[in-house]
Amino acid sequence: MSLLQLRNISKRFATAPTLVQRVGAALGRARPPATVHAVSDVSLEIAQGEVLGLVGESGCGKSTLARMAAGIQLASSGQALYRGQPVAVQRGTRVHKSTRQVQMIFQDPYASLNPRHRVERIVGEGAFVHGLIDKPGLRDYVCDCMLRAGIDPAYRLRYPHQFSGGQRQRIGVARALAMQPEFLVCDEAVAALDVSIQAQVLNLFMQLRQDFSLTYLFVSHDLGVVRHLSDRVAVMYLGRLVELAPAEDIFARANHPYTRALLDNMLTLDARRRRFRAIQGEIPSPLDPPSGCAFHPRCPHALPRCKQETPQPQRIAPGHFSACHLNG
Repeated sequence: MSLLQLRNISKRFATAPTLVQRVGAALGRARPPATVHAVSDVSLEIAQGEVLGLVGESGCGKSTLARMAAGIQLASSGQALYRGQPVAVQRGTRVHKSTRQVQMIFQDPYASLNPRHRVERIVGEGAFVHGLIDKPGLRDYVCDCMLRAGIDPAYRLRYPHQFSGGQRQRIGVARALAMQPEFLVCDEAVAALDVSIQAQVLNLFMQLRQDFSLTYLFVSHDLGVVRHLSDRVAVMYLGRLVELAPAEDIFARANHPYTRALLDNMLTLDARRRRFRAIQGEIPSPLDPPSGCAFHPRCPHALPRCKQETPQPQRIAPGHFSACHLNG
């Protein structure tokens, strides 16, 4: 059963007009503002109980896609469905069940916690607003959530600046757990942490998945972490989904040239025996994405067709999809 469905979802951001553009608008000679194509026509399904890893270079649209899946940002076109119902961006005091069932753990544990609030309020406020707990039981409820996330409840009256980075990330996990979610969106949730702390938080995610039957969308640029956690892996490039497959297939039999290039640069224990081969060329600007296949300016196997036609995902093996004209 699909818990989350993304149907041809896209996100575009209009840039702020420059002084010249504002003057042109005043004179009636305005040009349309430049548009950033952050996510373009992505379709994706996540089954209940699975972990989907989402990978790609910085700026490829991973975080934007994750925020649309969590209902934090509204799609420019397409549709996000949670249990068959549209994921709506909720505003003001309006409360909706889907906003509780889908929670997000953010990349920066320093910026994602309100520095003026104590941990007790940070963790418990959402559960209280949604009616999951009343005021007399709030303290015990917060303590229980902190214990599940590996934080001593005795610290509940401290402020975020009194914790280390790993502890702050655990507070973010406790805040998400307090909402009793079914689906967690983790946006580079361990990228800002030391390696030893990363291992602790990743083990916590795996234990929580087992204990509460959670579903994850795990966004990361660290292929080693994704391989360790994920059931399936989706690969994005310049706002488009280029490959989707079970994790073992991605790491053993990657199909798309971009995916293979990422794997060639993956750090492993035997990496010193291999020659580092950087992906040639520069990432095109999302303000002016290339026609056809977005990867063709950097692809060593590009065909004339790649410059003209946008490839659509094709099934090349059971559960394995790749958007590449070479498959034709």
